[in-house]
Amino acid sequence: MTYDLIVVGGGPAGLAAAIAANEKGLDNILIVERDRELGGILNQCIHNGFGLHYFKEELTGPEYAGRFISMLEGTGIKVMCDTMVLEVTQDKTVHCINPENGYQILKARSIVLAMGCRERTRGAISIPGTRPAGVLTAGAAQRYVNIEGHMVGKRVIILGSGDIGLIMARRMTLEGAKVLACVEVMPYSGGLQRNIVQCLNDFDIPLYLSHTIIDIRGKNRVEGVTIAEVGPDRKPIKGTEIDFDCDTVLLSVGLIPENELTRMAGIEIDPKTNGVSVWENMETSCEGIFASGNVVHVHDLVDYVTGESQKAGVAAAEYVKLGKRSRENAISVNEGEGVGFIVPLKIHREAMDAEIFFRPRKIFGTSIITVLDGEKPVAKLKRAHMAPGEMERVKLSRALLDAIEGDLITVKAEEVE
Repeated sequence: MTYDLIVVGGGPAGLAAAIAANEKGLDNILIVERDRELGGILNQCIHNGFGLHYFKEELTGPEYAGRFISMLEGTGIKVMCDTMVLEVTQDKTVHCINPENGYQILKARSIVLAMGCRERTRGAISIPGTRPAGVLTAGAAQRYVNIEGHMVGKRVIILGSGDIGLIMARRMTLEGAKVLACVEVMPYSGGLQRNIVQCLNDFDIPLYLSHTIIDIRGKNRVEGVTIAEVGPDRKPIKGTEIDFDCDTVLLSVGLIPENELTRMAGIEIDPKTNGVSVWENMETSCEGIFASGNVVHVHDLVDYVTGESQKAGVAAAEYVKLGKRSRENAISVNEGEGVGFIVPLKIHREAMDAEIFFRPRKIFGTSIITVLDGEKPVAKLKRAHMAPGEMERVKLSRALLDAIEGDLITVKAEEVE
C-alpha cells in the first residue's frame, strides 16, 4: 500500500501535522508511533500550563494530547503504535517493525518527520566523580514519578535549569522530597521565567547561577555532591566549593533533536541546532519530506509545536496534490549579531508569509530585532526583554517578502537605551 502521508511520531507534532493534512484533503494518512499509545512526552507532563496560546485555556499535558487524539475520530487517519521505524529513505519509503506485523516496508507520497527530541545525558557533559545509582535525567525521573509511580529520591540536587529540571524541582517537592538547589553553569537560566517563579521561587529552592557540579560522591548510591562557581571560561574557581549531602542528582542539561533517521536518509542537518534544516513550509532538503516540532529545534511551548506542525501537514498535502515547488531564486536566512540560531534557513520566493524563530545569545533589556536585506533594514521590531531561555518569533508578511530584493536576509538583535 502507498500512503498519501506517513507521519513518523505520534506526539503533539505528529498529531497536529496529520490532522492538518487531513483537513486539506488527504485521506490516506498513517501515523507511526514507537510507544504503546499516542501523545508522546505530553503523557508524563501532568503539570498544567499547556494550551494557553492554542486553546486559550490552561491544560495538563495529557489533556492537551487528548484534545488532538479525539480529533482523529472520524478522519480515517490510521495509527500504528508500538512500532519502531528503522529507516526512512529519500524515495519516501519507511522501514518499520512491530510485534504484530513484523518487518514492514511502507511507501508514501509524502512524509512528516516528528520524532521529537531526547535528553543530553551525564556522558555527554562528563561530570567528574563516581557512577553510583541516583543520577538520572530529569525526564526519566518525571516518567518514574508521574507514570510508573516510583519516588526517585529524598534529597535532590538538580544540575541545569532547563524547563524539565525546573518543573521536576516543584514536582519532587510536592511529593515530599527536599530539593536542595538548582545549579546552572551559565549566568542565566535556560528555562522560561514563569517556571523559575512557579517552580523555584515559590518553593524557596535556591538557584546557583554560574555554578556546576565538580564531584559526585558515593559508591552504591549518591551520598553527596560538591558544586563550585565557574568563571567566564566555565572552569571551577578554587575556594568557592559548596558541599551538599544528597541521594539524587537530576540532570536538566539540554535537549537534542532526535535525528538518527534523518541522518541515515541523507537529509541536511543544521549544525547549530542539531535539527533538520528546513524551508519556511517545513520542507527538508529532500523534496516531499517535511519535519516539525522538536526534531527541527527545541521549542519552549507545545502550542508553538502545534502551529509549526500544522504548517508541515498543510505543505505535505499541497505537495501530494500540486507537486513540488520551485527552489530557484530562494531567500536564504542568516543569523546576525546577538542571534544564536535561526529557523528556517530558506524561504520560497512565492511564500504567502514566513515565520522566523531564533534564540538570543544573551539576556537583553529593551532591544531591537532588525531584518536586513543586505545592508538595508526591511523590518524592525522592539522587545522589552529577551533571554536565551525563551524563543523569539519574527513574522514576515507577503508584502515584506516582496520588498526583499537580494537573496540573503540577516536577523540581528541589539540592546538600545
